[in-house]
Amino acid sequence: MAELKTTQTQVSPAEFVNSVEHKTRHKDATFLLPWFTEITGFEPVMWGPSIIGYGRYYYKYDTGHEGEYLITGYSPRKANLVFYIMPGYRDLSEPLSRLGKHKLGKSCLYVNKLADIDLEVLAEIVTAGVSYMHKNYQTWDK
Repeated sequence: MAELKTTQTQVSPAEFVNSVEHKTRHKDATFLLPWFTEITGFEPVMWGPSIIGYGRYYYKYDTGHEGEYLITGYSPRKANLVFYIMPGYRDLSEPLSRLGKHKLGKSCLYVNKLADIDLEVLAEIVTAGVSYMHKNYQTWDK
């Protein structure tokens, strides 16, 4: 069975954010560190080399593959800010319609910069995702 590539690391999220060279991504990532903690109640933990995750959950697929992954988080990538909402964007079309300029992947929300979106709506989306995960999965804070 394949090993999950994205796992928790010992790297400090603050140190990672301080290393972000793109000025806008750095500013946005710095703002988001405490913002996500306030919204989720979880402390940030690095997952892999570039994802700042909040909380974790246990999953097991019908295939028998199982593991742990972040409940929510973000990554200040070169092309976009990427938000991770697990396990995807079920029934979130209404708040997404109010969010502002964005693109969607399966469990990823891509924005160019925080100034392009409504942070109150992002808080609704993150909160809905965290609530869903608590109701449907075994979850932990770190």
